[in-house]
Amino acid sequence: MLWIRAFLIALLVCLLTLHFLKQLWTHRRYPPGPLPLPVIGGLWRTGFGISQNTAIKLAKQYGKIYTIWIGLLPMVVLSGFQAVKEALIMNSEVFSGRPETPFIKAAFKERGIIFSNGHTWKQQRRFGLVTLRKLGLGKTGLEHRIKEEAQQLVETFAEAKGQPLDPSLPIKNSFSNVISVLTFGQRFSPEDEDFQNLLKSITFVLKFGGSVPHILYELLPWLMKHLPGPQKKVLSLLEEALSFAKKKIEKHKEHQALHDPQDFIDFYLLEMEKAKNDQNSTYNEENLAQCIIEFFVGGTDATGVTLLLALLLMATHPDIQEKVHQEMEDVFGSSSLIYYRDHKKLPYTNAVIHEIQRTRVLLLFGSPRQTTKDINMRGFHIPKGTIIIPDFFSALRDPEQWATPEEFNPNHFLDKDGLFMAREEFMAFGAGAHVCLAEHLARIELFIFFTSLLRAFTFQLPAGVKELNQESVREFTTHPKPYKLCAIPCCST
Repeated sequence: MLWIRAFLIALLVCLLTLHFLKQLWTHRRYPPGPLPLPVIGGLWRTGFGISQNTAIKLAKQYGKIYTIWIGLLPMVVLSGFQAVKEALIMNSEVFSGRPETPFIKAAFKERGIIFSNGHTWKQQRRFGLVTLRKLGLGKTGLEHRIKEEAQQLVETFAEAKGQPLDPSLPIKNSFSNVISVLTFGQRFSPEDEDFQNLLKSITFVLKFGGSVPHILYELLPWLMKHLPGPQKKVLSLLEEALSFAKKKIEKHKEHQALHDPQDFIDFYLLEMEKAKNDQNSTYNEENLAQCIIEFFVGGTDATGVTLLLALLLMATHPDIQEKVHQEMEDVFGSSSLIYYRDHKKLPYTNAVIHEIQRTRVLLLFGSPRQTTKDINMRGFHIPKGTIIIPDFFSALRDPEQWATPEEFNPNHFLDKDGLFMAREEFMAFGAGAHVCLAEHLARIELFIFFTSLLRAFTFQLPAGVKELNQESVREFTTHPKPYKLCAIPCCST
């Protein structure tokens, strides 16, 4: 009996070895990467999660295009500006798909804009772009509302009377209210419990992205969907967030403004009415609710975190802050009315804002793509349906493109005459077919909020504090560790 058991074990080992070798042979045409082991793939090399340092090491070892296997699922990572540009811009259509992994399917069900594909994605994204323009993007009406929120934030900071304050919550509330006005046509008070729960839900979902439980769900969906854990909570919170959005949709339907739409929901309901007899229409309440949540993810988390990072950098780089103050004083004197169109008059300030976004990358990796057809790139075969991970951090810190990639240096965006210089290497909003839908809105918000605060205050470290921790907490998005600073009123205000 012992020899039979030994024979069966040996046979099993041989079969597994043959299967493993077959997998290696099948995968030989993919870009190189860590050796994919059974079950876990190449995750052994990343510690079950890719950090900034890990990505740098992998790119140095395997090149600007490399493959990481998650179980039997290949992910091709694009590192450096040229590789990202070649794929997402020069071959935009091929790299325009979104992955359909087990968790993404369970969480988003191909709704909305960010994680949809094909006709749904094209129709929803086109509608989003057109509607943002109709709502006044780039016009004085919307800008006036943004300035009101910025002024409210200035007044909140002023209440601290120069004492140490944590700017995170006031900033989050300000940016979420800009999105609220756009989508719901109303502001929310900081005491509104339902609205605060929505923001907390979004924060939890973002923390889950890229975590070990998330990766395990993609590897073992048949097991993870039955086990307790954060994956269950995330799916539940997403449903609660959608429920919140649907309640607002119902209220809009009760007072529908078909002839005079005022916000995103109004315009969407009008489009649903127009397309009700179109069998190919994707305009429905499920997609509308998903679009609303996506607006809050980008408009509250991403843009708000950028301003948080901006104030942190101003407090720790007083020389640069002083140059911003001086430029605004030279151009505008005692006037506090600065509009987005004035960014051309403030080249140094504009360069500082861009450099903040370059050096403090919000997404270590851009949201994943999926190839829509086979493509040969740099001698490697990338089959249709392959998940693509663009490493925007490496593009924004590429030593081949930036003079001092690791330093906070606004001169990266200034020419020899001190004029602002736009650069194609600046990919803070992504690139290609999935470039940030609300990029222009984010640019307006950052400029107005940043200049409003810098016109009103000088930001300093609290007494006795020699330096603030500038390390970022890296989850799905990066954000600074909690900090306090002092907003000292400027003499001119």
